[in-house]
Amino acid sequence: MREQILKPIVLAAMLIGVIATLSLTVRAADSDSGSDSTPVSESIAIFAGGCFWCVESDFDAVPGVIETVSGYSGGTTKKPTYKNHHAGMHREVVQITFDASKVSYEQLLHTFWRSVDPTDDGGQFCDRGHSYTTAIYAVDQAQAEAAEQSKSQLIESGALRQDIVTPIEPAAEFWPAEDYHQNYYQKNPIRYKYYRNACGRDKRVNKVWGAEARAGIEAH
Repeated sequence: MREQILKPIVLAAMLIGVIATLSLTVRAADSDSGSDSTPVSESIAIFAGGCFWCVESDFDAVPGVIETVSGYSGGTTKKPTYKNHHAGMHREVVQITFDASKVSYEQLLHTFWRSVDPTDDGGQFCDRGHSYTTAIYAVDQAQAEAAEQSKSQLIESGALRQDIVTPIEPAAEFWPAEDYHQNYYQKNPIRYKYYRNACGRDKRVNKVWGAEARAGIEAH
């Protein structure tokens, strides 16, 4: 579905994407020259929230997040690719590196829930199938317990009128996606925004969560 949505604007966006990439490279070089040497407490979180382009975009905007990497996880095959990860029952996931002194895992969970539709067991928004379903992959017991508590609190709150179907599973091996998927929303802003809007992600999240939609996310 993602590819079908993007076809009408691919040619026009190619040139714009190249220009945007060059601009980002220059800005990155400028920022490196004034890097902050302050030590950080790095931790990892792994979430499946449908299209990994969108999950990257959402979590890059969260203060305390250091890096996001799109990839595949949870399946049975080795070295999955975009073309075959469905067959191996992998989900699209994002591995999030965050500074635990600035944002807690519990805060990331709060943001995750409110950036997806956790009541949909068939995919997310216009993207259907197992690879687009939601999941929380806990990297250790502490994360597993925090995720279970977060889910229980959400259920008890009655904020959602349907059952929460997002599973909490032990983290499996993470396989980074192809380079062209990384930071897609920055490299191809026109195509990305068109896809996100056409897929109905924000519209559905707003309907499910109302004023709490995308809580903790400053901007797209």
